[in-house]
Amino acid sequence: MTSTLTNQSQSDTHRAAFDRLLSEMGVTETHGLELLRLIKMCNGAYDTILGEQMRQSSISSPQWRLLSRLLMAEQSGESTLTPTELARSQCLSKNTISAHLRHLEEHGLIERTIDPGDLRAFRIQLSEDGRRLMHESLPVHIHFLNRLSDSLTAAEIEQSEILLGKLHYSLLQWTENNAKVKSA
Repeated sequence: MTSTLTNQSQSDTHRAAFDRLLSEMGVTETHGLELLRLIKMCNGAYDTILGEQMRQSSISSPQWRLLSRLLMAEQSGESTLTPTELARSQCLSKNTISAHLRHLEEHGLIERTIDPGDLRAFRIQLSEDGRRLMHESLPVHIHFLNRLSDSLTAAEIEQSEILLGKLHYSLLQWTENNAKVKSA
């Protein structure tokens, strides 16, 4: 705990110095920067914690998320997804998706089939082993993720979900509008 307090104290000192610098430059409103900083810090902490949690497993955290996405698709009536759909849903490059899918296929957790509508493309689905792994690990993993936010009240969790959802929607709208401007 001392290390955490020391890191927080150093972070506060650095933040104050940075705020002074920005103020000298005439920048007084930094909410966009602060939101980005906090989200990145939370993301980094989650990635570190989940990486440690997944070390006992034969798959990485991003690979587990791919299996989760395939399970969700399956449960909603989509038995297969394309690598491009998976890449978009996970915000990963096509090269990264290819490497993850290769690993999952080598471990027998997914199956790759030719897309009957486009013989150049593949469709990805969970294998029986992948489905079994997800049914066994999903409840344990969700419980673990829930424990990571134990310091928040139910109302704080709900408010965080609402605010982050609104921010995400705002970012998607900005991206879409920016793409329209560039193509015009």
